[in-house]
Amino acid sequence: MTQAVVTHTPAPEAPAGPEPARRGLVSWAVDRSGWLGPVAVALFAGLLRFWRLGYPNAFVFDETYYPKDAWSLLRQGYEGVWPDSANADVLGVPQRIPLTPAPEFIAHPPLGKWVIALGEQLFGLHPFGWRFMTALLGTLAVLMLARIGRRLFGSTLIGCTAALLMSVDGLAFVMSRVSLLDGVQTVFVLGAFGCLLVDRDHARARIAGPDGTRPDGDRARLGLRPWRIAAGALLGAACATKWNGLTILAAFGLLTVLWDASRRRWAGARHPYRSMLRRDAGPALLATVGSAAVVYLASWSGWFATGGGYDRHWAEGRSGLSADKLFGVPLPQVDLTWVPAALRSWWHYHSQMWDFNTGLSTPHTYQSNPWSWLVQGRPVSMYWEQLPQGQKGCTAPGGCASQILGLGTPVLWWAACFALVYLLWRWFFRRDWRSGAVLCAVAGIYLPWFQYQERTVFSFYMVVLVPFLCLAVAQMLGAMLGPPGCSPERRRIGAAGAGLVVLAVMGCFAFFYPLYTGEVFPMTDWQDRMWFTSWI
Repeated sequence: MTQAVVTHTPAPEAPAGPEPARRGLVSWAVDRSGWLGPVAVALFAGLLRFWRLGYPNAFVFDETYYPKDAWSLLRQGYEGVWPDSANADVLGVPQRIPLTPAPEFIAHPPLGKWVIALGEQLFGLHPFGWRFMTALLGTLAVLMLARIGRRLFGSTLIGCTAALLMSVDGLAFVMSRVSLLDGVQTVFVLGAFGCLLVDRDHARARIAGPDGTRPDGDRARLGLRPWRIAAGALLGAACATKWNGLTILAAFGLLTVLWDASRRRWAGARHPYRSMLRRDAGPALLATVGSAAVVYLASWSGWFATGGGYDRHWAEGRSGLSADKLFGVPLPQVDLTWVPAALRSWWHYHSQMWDFNTGLSTPHTYQSNPWSWLVQGRPVSMYWEQLPQGQKGCTAPGGCASQILGLGTPVLWWAACFALVYLLWRWFFRRDWRSGAVLCAVAGIYLPWFQYQERTVFSFYMVVLVPFLCLAVAQMLGAMLGPPGCSPERRRIGAAGAGLVVLAVMGCFAFFYPLYTGEVFPMTDWQDRMWFTSWI
């Protein structure tokens, strides 16, 4: 199919005569190019992510928490306390590990751990089992990004380019092969973004009418919008995985109502923002926030259905919430016995979670400041083992290293810094809605972390940002390629430049691949890959 260039609106096509019948494998592939390319890239990403997924046979970084919590949810419905011997026993005979009925305080909602538990239910409590779902979702995210990029830019080539970049990003790759919550959240956020894009297209088609005419933009009603409800549900799932999904929910909610105002202006509304506030803002709030709240509450069903969860019976014998705070502000002493005790206990638990998540300041070797995240100033070492010659296949006289480093592919992330500047220019000076959509996602994911200058934070939180950085780089590469109407020489030069960037990203990923998979390789080779002292 013809590929549209993202920086130019395609001209209307001239009427053409009947197309001759196409036959054979080539025509079949052309007709299905919108799926064949994305599926091929996703298969490539899946091969990378599932290859030797069970190695290393050990807990990697915070895997010491989430796989155990997931197993506990399967067995008890809530997160329980594990015996001290669990770290050693879990990799041997997982089914015999004794779970104590005592509940444990957990700082994150349960949905992400329920997702991890699906893999453990299928394959047991061992590395492949607890990493299976993150690898599967990481592969699915690549497929979703290809289709989202195709819809956003009107180009299968640009969509597949964004997906290919994500498949070889080191941070996305590592987070797809370890059992942490951030990779799960990434899929929910990306899915919500895609649903909002579909909703935007459907709403524009609906406001135009079946005959292509535009009704009164101030009075038009858009009816039920299931794709926006789906986006809200996915954003609720993101919040039910980690609470930073709340800022993304706010950013995407703002984005969708601004699209509504733009759509009404396109339809001839004299007061598009006033009309949006009257007719769209309320339904949008109900569709996104309402469905998100339902999903978030449902994610706690195990805690409500059982009696052993942490703080499950806190409200019994208490009349209110006088000991709690709302966003740091003390609540007045009010008799709330009319509120079910389970809900008051749930609120109290959330208050403690809020205090923990906003006040965590314990120093950590690999903590970093958000200012350094885009340039990958301080990646997180998730696994490290130094081996002498003769152990685990090490043949180097100077010894070997085995490491899993949460490092985004440097060439890709550094290119993304330039791409974001390009998108800012296009959004501000050209009013390009595609650039604005990607920038809105970047702002909702990245900027809120700057308010936590004293909190202990890590650069791997930005795995949620990776799909949108890849979209930004793909859009910049589309601009390098040039519009379809330019000279063939200009297109060849642009294609060569864009291709060199993609090849440089893939080559950089291959160079750092041993650091992403825990391979045993000589210490001298490891030192060659430590480009900056802040990476050590």
